[in-house]
Amino acid sequence: MSAPEKIVAEQRTEFGKGAARRIRRENKIPAVVYGHGEDPQHLTLPGHQTMMALRHGGANALLDLDIDGTSQLALTKHVQVDPIRRLIEHVDFVAVKRGEKVTVD
Repeated sequence: MSAPEKIVAEQRTEFGKGAARRIRRENKIPAVVYGHGEDPQHLTLPGHQTMMALRHGGANALLDLDIDGTSQLALTKHVQVDPIRRLIEHVDFVAVKRGEKVTVD
């Protein structure tokens, strides 16, 4: 398996429909990382770079998210896409640890 694609992510402090629309207007994607008994991390990802990484990695893309200087491996759980414009609206990730065995469909 190839090395995971590295993406620089920003922590999100605003939540809700209005905040998500503002993020999308800036050509960015709202995302959430769940897993390992920790609180969910709400993130903002760069739009084009994320779209290309998910297209290249497929439905179960493994990404290396750089969140405020710390690295977090994340496996794509769900990608929400606008049915007409075909743009990514939201991404859910599951946190994984290096060396951890994961089963996906």
